[in-house]
Amino acid sequence: MAHERYTRTNQKLYFAGLALNNWRRAEEQGGVGAQGPVQAEREACLFHLYGALLGLCHEIAGYYRLPGANAARVELLLTRSPQDLSPSPELAELMELAGQPQSWLAQLLAAHAVLFEPPRAPAKAKTDPSLPLIEAVGVGDEVAPLSADEVAAWRQQLKELTLRYRESLTEW
Repeated sequence: MAHERYTRTNQKLYFAGLALNNWRRAEEQGGVGAQGPVQAEREACLFHLYGALLGLCHEIAGYYRLPGANAARVELLLTRSPQDLSPSPELAELMELAGQPQSWLAQLLAAHAVLFEPPRAPAKAKTDPSLPLIEAVGVGDEVAPLSADEVAAWRQQLKELTLRYRESLTEW
């Protein structure tokens, strides 16, 4: 394949779009059992968007032949190290976006990281010795702060960024 590096990013963006459509469909259907499919599609969408971002980082790092171009996580490519003071312009822009907590990229990375945190009960002081030491924690009790429209906007911004970067990376 002439553009093999593009394949992963394109596929992940496509699959994120499918998961987003399924997420919206599950929300429209509603009902008693709708929370499970909505949560599953939300997680699938975040998983694929993160994979598309990782693929884009691999494209950029591979083009510039940067060390660690095949890093397993986006965060490894978007953190500044003392020996890497001048990354490529594209990675520098991504690093800047990732460093701003209110940017769509930082929010995407934070939402993806939350997928790997175990459910936790709210912390509260134990004042009564008769209370049990261990309490059950339910996964379904969490309220998802993300909306499908917000994630769709992240996907669109990532698509636009990918197209803009590919126009500047003309060696392909």
